[in-house]
Order: sequence, then C-alpha cells, then structure tokens
Amino acid sequence: MAIKDLNDFELRLLKWISASDFIEVPWSTKRAADAFKVTEKEVYEALSSLTFKVKDNIQIFYEDGEIRIVGEV
Repeated sequence: MAIKDLNDFELRLLKWISASDFIEVPWSTKRAADAFKVTEKEVYEALSSLTFKVKDNIQIFYEDGEIRIVGEV
C-alpha cells in the first residue's frame, strides 16, 4: 500500500507526526485526539492502519516507559 491509500484522517495524522518530535516529547493519544477533535479510539485505529498501509513511513517504539513515534510523509 502507499500514501495514496490513506484516508483523510490517516494522512493528516501522519503529516502531524512527521512534523512533530515524538522522540524527545513522548506520544500522547489524548493530546492527538484533542488536536484532531476525534476520540482516542479513532487515533488508535488510525495509528494501527498507518502501520499496515505505510509501514515504511512510520515507526512506533517504547522507550523509558513512554511510546515514541517517528513518521515521514
């Protein structure tokens, strides 16, 4: 799959992740949900979808008790 296969929210989320520093600043699903005015469940579903649809464009890992995310559009 490719970026063209993302829905609008998935693409906006990936762009937001790409423009942000979720290495130094730990990821917060609640903050993402608030920023996009969606539920936390919708954020989790979009993240899950991104790791399937564009797995070469996103990396999610756990470090120092926090989730870290790196993305590239």
